[in-house]
This record gives sequence, structure tokens and C-alpha cells, in this order.
Amino acid sequence: MSSVAIRPKGKSRMSKQTHRAELERRHHVLELEIYEAQKHPSCDDLEIIELKRRKLLVKDEIARLL
Repeated sequence: MSSVAIRPKGKSRMSKQTHRAELERRHHVLELEIYEAQKHPSCDDLEIIELKRRKLLVKDEIARLL
């Protein structure tokens, strides 16, 4: 037998407001990671590009929630 949790109809795991707050927190963490990475001259440019790409994806997801 499967152990799948069944939620009542109309109930989401995370409220829209909570989800947005979590996305904004992740966006801020990525901003800090980018800032820290750019401070170090030995940082790989590809790493910074990947961080910026992830930050943009989070920003796009925030915009979809509005």
C-alpha cells in the first residue's frame, strides 16, 4: 500500500503568501551569494552566471504569483 498523504480539497501545502515569502528569502540569499562571489577575484565567472540565472528564475516565479 502506498503512503501518499491526502490533503482535503482546496487546501494547499503552502499558502501563496508563505510561498512568496520563501521565494523572496531564496532571492535574497542568492543576492548575498553573488555579492560574496564577486568580492573574490578567484571566483569562477561561470559560477556567478549560474547564481544570477537561479536568482532570475526565482524572480520570475515571484512575478507569476502576483
